[in-house]
Amino acid sequence: MNNFSNFVHHHFDKPADELDDTEKRVLAKAHERKIISTDVNAAFSAEASFGERIADSIARVGGSWSFILGFLAFLVVWTVINTVVLATGAFDPYPFVFLNLILSMLAAIQAPIIMMSQNRQAERDRFEAAKDYEVNLKAELEVLSLHQKIDMRVLTELTALREDVARLSASLAAKT
Repeated sequence: MNNFSNFVHHHFDKPADELDDTEKRVLAKAHERKIISTDVNAAFSAEASFGERIADSIARVGGSWSFILGFLAFLVVWTVINTVVLATGAFDPYPFVFLNLILSMLAAIQAPIIMMSQNRQAERDRFEAAKDYEVNLKAELEVLSLHQKIDMRVLTELTALREDVARLSASLAAKT
């Protein structure tokens, strides 16, 4: 990769000033022989705000079997207390209007939080895809560079072999 602009033109079929930021960054890393791969989880988590981390935690808990089973147990306890235990003095008698209010408020709060987490997951997928593209592009450039080096080595060896054959042929011709 001695001649950078030749390298760019040879591998990308376009001039260096037409490359996008990702391609320029990958080329610079390849030219410097530096690693481009990173821990995507750590890089993405480092950029997360406090609210995003809370939304992810709530979505992780709210979308688990333990939450569903725990909430089912809460509903069973609520109905048993308000129908059987406190048959005459229930604080939320059947049809459980207060429970419906609580469930509605929970759903009204939980739905946007889960949607925020899903949006963040989509953003994470895009981030991961961009990182994968960078790593794949650098790997492709390195493979092309290796091919070029091997081709040059083979051509050098072929030239040396041809010179040896010509010298041997001349030596044999001189002896006969």
